[in-house]
Amino acid sequence: MPLLRPRRGLLRPGRGRWLHLPAHGGGPGLPAAMRRLLSGRPGVWDLPELPAIGGPLLENGAVAASQHAAAAAYGVDRCWYGVNGATGMLQAAVLAMAQPGQALLMPRNSHRSLIQACALGGITPVLFDLPFLVDRGHVAAVDAVWLERVLAVVEAEGHQVSGAVLVQPTYHGYAVDPGPLVALLHQRQLPVLVDEAHGAHFLPGIDPHLPGSAVHAGADLVVHSLHKSSTGLGQTAVLWHQGGRIPIEALQRSLSWLQTTSPSALLLASCEAALADWQTLDGRRRLKHLLHQARGLHARLRQQQLPLLATTDPLRLIWHTGAAGISGLDADAWLMPRGLVAELPEPGCLTFCLGMTTRPRLAAEMLRQWRALKASQPFEKALPPFTPPPLPLVASPHMACGKAWCAPCQQLPWADAVGAIAAEMVCPYPPGIPLLVPGERLDVSRVNWIEQQRRFWPDQISSRVRIVA
Repeated sequence: MPLLRPRRGLLRPGRGRWLHLPAHGGGPGLPAAMRRLLSGRPGVWDLPELPAIGGPLLENGAVAASQHAAAAAYGVDRCWYGVNGATGMLQAAVLAMAQPGQALLMPRNSHRSLIQACALGGITPVLFDLPFLVDRGHVAAVDAVWLERVLAVVEAEGHQVSGAVLVQPTYHGYAVDPGPLVALLHQRQLPVLVDEAHGAHFLPGIDPHLPGSAVHAGADLVVHSLHKSSTGLGQTAVLWHQGGRIPIEALQRSLSWLQTTSPSALLLASCEAALADWQTLDGRRRLKHLLHQARGLHARLRQQQLPLLATTDPLRLIWHTGAAGISGLDADAWLMPRGLVAELPEPGCLTFCLGMTTRPRLAAEMLRQWRALKASQPFEKALPPFTPPPLPLVASPHMACGKAWCAPCQQLPWADAVGAIAAEMVCPYPPGIPLLVPGERLDVSRVNWIEQQRRFWPDQISSRVRIVA
């Protein structure tokens, strides 16, 4: 089968080339316990919810005991392991936070799973805009000053929200200390869900230069993707709960709606192993070493004039290809067949995930590939600045997301859709971040901006949009 025979030479673990997710880098970054399990007889770990094993939503069995131990180790009240990635955990959290007809405050870089949960639960997303970095086309991390402005507009415009969602860190690794943000929202009696899918490694006592975790900042609910920012297998995640703002019963109920009744024992074991790994002295030393190694790699590449963008998370390495007049999409297409596979190509950048494994000789390899890439491209000046989306600071869809999603619809060219209501999400890269959500009304400036984005993303953004008929 083609899936079992990846292109020879393209994906070779341990050679400094697995620079995409999952963070275990093709296996070397997995905890020792998981490597031992996977090296045994195939299939012995494929078990049902036997009484001795149980499952994430059962009160007895090994899984329940493991979850209680993990919650105690992380200093929270409860946690649940997830086998449907951060997506399933985020959706369950949203459905537990708000009732049908209520609203939640969310940033514009919320993952599509959060918008889908709103559609499923009859919840209105009140979306707030984000600071924009025009040199690269990225949104920046939201700080307390920005959030204060957002909350002032929310209150002035009379939006009644039942809770708030934050994204920390961003896909690119931009982050701030979440403590002041959580405190601002708690002052207004709002429960807080933090999508910290890319920040499971922001642990206390590991690195003084990293921002703190939302878990230790007091957020009511925090979701970690264990395959994105820890040593778990794909689809592994954990939902942390603390405090009394969100009832345990509501979470259990929403999890039971969205979680499979036949969870993979292998993935549950991977959740346990990933969380336990960083509670050991050896695991914490290894993480410290990886962060130190990543900072050294950044410094060496900068010394050799490879244009890198600064980001809070050292395990994200961003080539600013636009500074050399090269599209990140073109750079990715050129590098991939040569064995250097990135996580995230974009018009102005190429982002690599260094992950949870050592990268011998990676600096020399990157410098060689960068120089060869530049030599292969006609010399051009730096790409022009990117245009921020023309959005108000705070806005909610004109029509309920779920109603727009299910309504009779038609497809029109973008230019003919001015004044119409969107019936779909539009999501180029970063994966899952929508430029448009169902129920939003399309005005001229928004249509023109999306048409501009479509020129950057011709394969990801269609020339036609689905609108409510």
